[in-house]
Amino acid sequence: MILSDFHVHTCYCDGKDSPEDVVIEAISRGMKKLGFSGHSYTWFDEEPCMSRKGTEEYKREIHRLKRKYESQIEILCGTEQDYYSDMPADDYDFVIGSVHYLKFGNEYMHVDHKPEMLTDAVNNFFGGDTYALAEAYYDVVSDVVNKTHASITGHFDLLTKFNEQDGIFDENNERYIAASNHALDILLKTGRPFEINTGAMSRGYRTSPYPSERILKYIAEHNGTVILSSDAHDKHNLMYSFTECEDLARKLGLKIAEL
Repeated sequence: MILSDFHVHTCYCDGKDSPEDVVIEAISRGMKKLGFSGHSYTWFDEEPCMSRKGTEEYKREIHRLKRKYESQIEILCGTEQDYYSDMPADDYDFVIGSVHYLKFGNEYMHVDHKPEMLTDAVNNFFGGDTYALAEAYYDVVSDVVNKTHASITGHFDLLTKFNEQDGIFDENNERYIAASNHALDILLKTGRPFEINTGAMSRGYRTSPYPSERILKYIAEHNGTVILSSDAHDKHNLMYSFTECEDLARKLGLKIAEL
């Protein structure tokens, strides 16, 4: 049974709880390792991320908690480094590399905020061609480890957050598969694990984790590794659906990594 979680947000960014409240919850569940991953500062969208000042406060608080609870749980201080963030990420225990935006000129568009943002982007920037949007997204994702120096590739197919409910595009389309597989081929060479991320499940957007089972099969076939993460923004969602995800990983023959 997996008793660790390395993708956890707190009130320092867009999470609900204080880091100490999350630690206490983790200990109550018998967790062995807990990795905090505050959203790196993005100057063009300050609402969901840590501020510059808050980033330093976050680091100090996580290190305080490391010392206070070291006999009960191992705590890691990490960050979820957005592809377009300019904050340094070289003094963390681990880095999750993620793509939350696509850039069009001077405009940054969320890929996971609202489904209508995706359809607007398709119409405004890609002439109504949904798969051109997917190709642009996976082109950026393919470079995320190189750009962020990530330890973990975060929610690889975040673009599909609303696809299960809204049917924005066909994930079995040849162009979509080619674009996602090309990004996978590049990232698999880095040796970094991919998240099996249950964040959209806990928030009711999906009934299955990121990445899709097709993508997980591709990772397994190419000897890639995965790591389970809840992307929790609430302490009650720590290790959300990990038993089911661990079963899925075992069924597909995936190797589960741990920090």
